[in-house]
Amino acid sequence: MLGVVLCVVVLLLVRLYFLQVVHGEEYRAQATDQYVHTYGGLYDRGTIAFKNGTNAATMKLGYLLAVNPTQIEDPEAVYDGISAHADIARDAFLARATKDGDPYEEIAQQISTTTAARIREQELPGVMLIPQRWRHYPGNALASHTIGFVGYDGDVRNGRYGLERYYEDVLARNESNLYVNFFAELFTNLRDIVFVPVNEREGSIVTTLDASVQSHLETLLHNTKDTWSSAFTAGIVMNPQTGAITAMAVTPSFDLNNFGEAEGVTYANPLVERFYEMGSIMKPITVAAGIDAGAIAADTTYTDRGSRTLDGYTFYNFDQRARGEASMQDVLSQSLNTGVAFVVDEMGKGAFRRYLHRFGINEETGIDLPNEVQNMTANLDSPRDIEYATASFGQGVALTPVSMARMLSALPDGMLEQPHVVSAIRSRTGVTHALTYDDMRQEVIRSETAEEITRMLVAVVDEALLEGSVKMERYSIAAKTGTAQIPSPEGGYYDDRFLHTFFGYFPAYDAEHLVFLMNVEPVGAQYASQTLTEPFMDMTQFLINHYDIPPDR
Repeated sequence: MLGVVLCVVVLLLVRLYFLQVVHGEEYRAQATDQYVHTYGGLYDRGTIAFKNGTNAATMKLGYLLAVNPTQIEDPEAVYDGISAHADIARDAFLARATKDGDPYEEIAQQISTTTAARIREQELPGVMLIPQRWRHYPGNALASHTIGFVGYDGDVRNGRYGLERYYEDVLARNESNLYVNFFAELFTNLRDIVFVPVNEREGSIVTTLDASVQSHLETLLHNTKDTWSSAFTAGIVMNPQTGAITAMAVTPSFDLNNFGEAEGVTYANPLVERFYEMGSIMKPITVAAGIDAGAIAADTTYTDRGSRTLDGYTFYNFDQRARGEASMQDVLSQSLNTGVAFVVDEMGKGAFRRYLHRFGINEETGIDLPNEVQNMTANLDSPRDIEYATASFGQGVALTPVSMARMLSALPDGMLEQPHVVSAIRSRTGVTHALTYDDMRQEVIRSETAEEITRMLVAVVDEALLEGSVKMERYSIAAKTGTAQIPSPEGGYYDDRFLHTFFGYFPAYDAEHLVFLMNVEPVGAQYASQTLTEPFMDMTQFLINHYDIPPDR
């Protein structure tokens, strides 16, 4: 008898916990929703949080303003009372407030609690203030392309872009589950609460995005776009050891709270949903593959004649000059197209293609954002030598920026990581489930190769980048620029339109941060070193200060 009593007490305590703590907010909201209107209940949705715990997307509580025309004798007086506190169009209000026999007309939505309190104090006849909740983004435009927003798909309100869409199954709420019979809920869902995989549960998400880093990156991109009158700029900051994305941004962006007012801005994320020919930032991957295959070493030399002709096509170094005898370090430091084509010759086309596949060039990254597109790599199935030569310096193959960043993230330690934006899901029971991506890691080059290519890229920064003027005496930084011609729809390439890219990682021999930047169609500058070196070094210095990274040399 005592055991039975104790079991009942425990069950009641569990029920009270779920009523008052787990679902307390939902029940309180339902309790206040006692008006007869066009909505079936207060809208709810899980939150999206930045890494530091501040909200990127949450729910905001306010009021819907409606009137009952049958109770209004003096519409002008009612309008004067409301308009003193809320911006309401007079003609539209009077048209609705004077409808004969109509008991309900909506006037305005998303009225703040402060404004609602002032209107309520006047006790205006026929005026109704109905509790309402809506999606709110405290950061406004911060990380807009990554966060996404909630909108209507026909009559259904759901996530339309970014994380809002990708994690719709987690963030969406099914209010009907609040009214399940107590014992049925307890015994039916007990197993689910403990054992069901987290991606099958409603909850909120915690991202890997650092709001401070995100804000600084967006400021840099905005300034870069303005300086060079670019079509757009974009960037990714990620941890190459884990694949966690610290910041991801595109400029121009848009205000998530007023996305309908954005003009000339696409909501889609070009870092995931579009591909580009990336140019010379592909060269470190080509050289690393050659070293790992044993085909070359850092001090291997070749004769650079400034150009090569393969299959009837001639390609040149960026300045069309010949260097004579040049080493593989020269190939990276001076960005020699003929040099990486030599690496492919030494490796063989088949081995080069296999290494690019190991780096993931032929697959989607699997990032947790919607609409990721496949890279365009059909040239690597061609028997022609010219296709492999151009691919070695980043032309003829087109990659999404996130795929390019993923490939480059393997250079510091030889491991290919899973890029991701969400680190954990916080279930509605209050339990936080960390997401793990370790099983997606794979070795693509040996650690010895990674150390050697890193040493070579550090030499690029210390000695070659802007003639060594940006070298940091106490920090080792590995980096490479890229300049690619932009393809013309009519065939071939534009002579005056370029895509600039820049990537780097640091501290070089135990990299915690990888920065990828791109600048599309800048005006007045041909090379990426001109437009992106300063933003990269600014971002590097910010990250060193923000995370208090100790010197490594």
